[in-house]
Amino acid sequence: MLVFDRRGALGLAVAGIGVALAGCKRGTSAPAPLASMPSVTAYAPTGIYGPVADKFPIAAVDTSEIDPIYLRREVPFGSSYPPGTVVIDPRAHFLYFVQPGGTAMRYGVGVGKEGFGWSGAATINSKQEWPDWYPPKEMIARRPDIKPQLTELQSGEGVAGGLSNPLGARAMYLWQNGKDTLYRIHGTLEPHTIGTNVSSGCIRMINQDAIDLYGRVKVGTKVVVLGSGAGV
Repeated sequence: MLVFDRRGALGLAVAGIGVALAGCKRGTSAPAPLASMPSVTAYAPTGIYGPVADKFPIAAVDTSEIDPIYLRREVPFGSSYPPGTVVIDPRAHFLYFVQPGGTAMRYGVGVGKEGFGWSGAATINSKQEWPDWYPPKEMIARRPDIKPQLTELQSGEGVAGGLSNPLGARAMYLWQNGKDTLYRIHGTLEPHTIGTNVSSGCIRMINQDAIDLYGRVKVGTKVVVLGSGAGV
């Protein structure tokens, strides 16, 4: 689910809040479908989801709770998008980072629930490690149970970056036509939700995958979110 941070960022609600919330702006101009991609049956080794020594220690992920098709791996990828582009297929719950030579790094993602999907082209305007989370007043009004979980931070009431922060270990902020879309690609406290429609529009990733993608993309990277009728 999506929630605003102080800069308008959107992310998941804090741990224990499992209901997606409204309040996200829809995108426009769905990109054209991509060429069909051959089916792939091999999967990435689960070792890439082991513990991570970061600013905050990230625990290993229990991949038995996740369909193996959503584990990170390199796959064949034929498209007109240049290397360095991020392509998201919400219908299949995949995010692709296009690489040279007709391949892509593929990640499983959680996407917007019914009524909160969006499509179009955006740009990664900024990136942040362990971002703070600031829920909007509208969300707090709808969910007063969130209030006790907030503390006074430098920029207002929220949750400081860390292991209990709903934005996870990394966040990439998406802008469109020079304006903040209020959509984000970010980590999650709930890796078991990968491969489902659970958010209000943000793209959630396993923290280990969010860190991997964060290291590959640059500020200015183009992000294409395919429409419901498109597919890879």
